[in-house]
Amino acid sequence: MDNPLILPVCYLPPVSYFRIIHASSTPVLLERHEHYPKQTYRNRTSIYSANGKLDLIIPVRHGGKDHTAMKDVRISYEADWQRLHWMSLQTAYRSSAYFEYYEDDFAPFYQQRFEWLFDYNEAQLALLLRLLKIEKTVDHTMAYRDDYAAGTDFRQVIHPKKRPPANTGKPYYQVFGSRHGFIPELGIVDLLFNHGPQSREYL
Repeated sequence: MDNPLILPVCYLPPVSYFRIIHASSTPVLLERHEHYPKQTYRNRTSIYSANGKLDLIIPVRHGGKDHTAMKDVRISYEADWQRLHWMSLQTAYRSSAYFEYYEDDFAPFYQQRFEWLFDYNEAQLALLLRLLKIEKTVDHTMAYRDDYAAGTDFRQVIHPKKRPPANTGKPYYQVFGSRHGFIPELGIVDLLFNHGPQSREYL
């Protein structure tokens, strides 16, 4: 596979994640073997609530090891985060143009229990690529490497505390934009629920 995109597997990834995928003609490799980094998009996303930006975080089970491979990170269900996240999405986007159109696609992710965070995120990514009508070959890394070709490794670039690696583009309509203004780089569902089939054109 020649110079694939190396991407982390994220929870409802931000808009820039899909802009990178859409702009590239190369396949994607999802990083399975990195040490799980805390406070990243691996287990969190941001949505636009009535009060502004809201972070949704999937709790994970911390093993005894200091460094756990991403593929070995388990989701914790001690708290009912699925119910909380689904209620938050419904409350934030119930009045958006396309939430009802996609509701049945996303509901299973807040009803079915996945053991592994990687599997949960990967399954969501497959759904999102299908809904965005982005055809892309997606595979996994076979081992950890730090010598990928320049411009293809986005594992440490797509981060909540870093500037987006891709131009976030012009503001698009958001349900609560008249209250708080345009908020860029939210989870892709913000774009999808507001703009539906036109989301791909925005990317």
